[in-house]
Amino acid sequence: MKLLLIDGHYYVYRSFFAIPNLSNSRGEPTNAIFGFTKTLRLMLKHLQPDVGAVIWDEGVPKKRVELQPAYKETRKEMPKPMVPQLAFIQKLTPVLGFRNISVPDTEADDLMGCYAMAACKRPGIEVVLATNDKDLYQLVGPCVKVYTTAKADLASPKDAFALLSEDQVAAKWEVPPKLIGDVLALTGDSVDNIPGIGLGRKTAAALIREFGGLEPLLNNIDKVKSARTQEKLANSREQILQNRKMVDLDCHLELPVPIDELRIEPDYPNLIRALEQCEFKSLLQEVRDEAARVGTGDQRNLL
Repeated sequence: MKLLLIDGHYYVYRSFFAIPNLSNSRGEPTNAIFGFTKTLRLMLKHLQPDVGAVIWDEGVPKKRVELQPAYKETRKEMPKPMVPQLAFIQKLTPVLGFRNISVPDTEADDLMGCYAMAACKRPGIEVVLATNDKDLYQLVGPCVKVYTTAKADLASPKDAFALLSEDQVAAKWEVPPKLIGDVLALTGDSVDNIPGIGLGRKTAAALIREFGGLEPLLNNIDKVKSARTQEKLANSREQILQNRKMVDLDCHLELPVPIDELRIEPDYPNLIRALEQCEFKSLLQEVRDEAARVGTGDQRNLL
């Protein structure tokens, strides 16, 4: 069984900024809707998952805000043309075949982590995370891979996508996946407004590799070669430990929907109606043709 977990807000934002100036004849913006729909359908083609869900942020956990009150405060407001599109996309997701999943005061990465960890307890299951979230790279291992279409991650220019394994993530981050959180504790994360201590990612990774982790590093600051780095580590110990808690995924939440109920089943009649409303001509024809093949019982090469 293959479980596909999709970081909903990431792909909405990416689609919105990747495809500017697209709207229907009524002047309603449709760029994010088009990009999101194409992306999910490409994932189905590339990965052929058995079960899947789109996971959404629904607020932030109180424990992170209590630790660092400025957490995510620097995030800009959602662009106004994206707001109605996000609402439309969340209604569109089920007719594309995926369940929407969110939990109040919970971020998508924690919820994706919960599903990944629960799935990996089962024999013979593969989990694919469709995301660009740094924290989720910590989960990559024998059961979990990260889906990407970023050119920098592709083995060949001819490749359409890549599934990043443990070795590939280790090469990308210069530490094993389980130590990525230790690196982030030193560097911080400007996207989430988690302050760093003045060390770049390469320097931080080199230190974590050399000492084998954050705890042995902090216990042996006097053995760090650079006096300046020693000073930064010594002066920022509490900040570093706090950062480590901030980037640690909470994978102990109860699953709101059981994995076995996440079968991917497109609702073609309603999907066609939604695409007609958006006036996506070529995409609409593609889905109509696909629906006709499903109607005749031909399940081969649907996408």
